[in-house]
Amino acid sequence: MNNNRLSSTRNDLSAETRAQIVPLLNQHLADTIDLYSHTKQAHWNVNGPHFFALHELFDKLAAQLEEYVDTIAERTTALGGTALGTARQCAATSRLPEYPSDATTGMQHVEALAMRYAALGATCRLAIDTSSQFGDADTADLFTEISRGLDKFLWFLESHLQG
Repeated sequence: MNNNRLSSTRNDLSAETRAQIVPLLNQHLADTIDLYSHTKQAHWNVNGPHFFALHELFDKLAAQLEEYVDTIAERTTALGGTALGTARQCAATSRLPEYPSDATTGMQHVEALAMRYAALGATCRLAIDTSSQFGDADTADLFTEISRGLDKFLWFLESHLQG
């Protein structure tokens, strides 16, 4: 999935910086697309006494992830990179563990998603630091927005696990 060729652009970030940031963005693109598919898996397969509320929550989470996917991919191409977001590309590089195929109850899905939202939130915070170290404040801001949203949705998920 490593694509080192950059298109020319009038963006004033150096080619060296862009060459470091594009793979970072593509890694998060793969992870976010994978989390989107996990969230839709939960949406389609949730059962139990809280079915309707969780079914709707999971759909809302997936819709927000879809926006993050588009934002990450567009930033990648704006920097002269190629967004690598096919299902096969993402499956080959996602850092998220496979979604449990035996999850059926609402709380099993909530637990599985909470773990994955927390993991992606943690890597987004690392990406903020990495982007900043390379002098790319705009990409750092993008990751800040995403990590803030992931933290909010993690809170929504974890609220179902308490009490």
